[in-house]
Amino acid sequence: DIQDGVTPGLAIGPSTEIIAGEHRILTAGGIDAHIHFISPQQVWEALYSGVTTMIGGGTGPAEGTRATTCTPGAWNLHRMIEATQQLPMNFGFLGKGNAATTAALEEQIRAGAIG
Repeated sequence: DIQDGVTPGLAIGPSTEIIAGEHRILTAGGIDAHIHFISPQQVWEALYSGVTTMIGGGTGPAEGTRATTCTPGAWNLHRMIEATQQLPMNFGFLGKGNAATTAALEEQIRAGAIG
């Protein structure tokens, strides 16, 4: 039997993973890849709109609302990761990429930057 509203030609094959949906609320999640992290309330607004992954940077409002989308240095990356551990969201933090050598970039990747 096919449920009303489901396309009869829907292909389910060897690359399809079937999961049980009982007792769950399952929704497709969006990714926002241009986040200026300036307040924790952004997470709840994103969740309400269906976003499940936030990618960006910043360390909060460094100078008014002039936020950035990169997080400078290992110390700041560690603080951002710590600050988001208990939030129901997937996060990706971007490090600051303006360096003449790879050492500073490698340090940020080791600290948890995804790019």
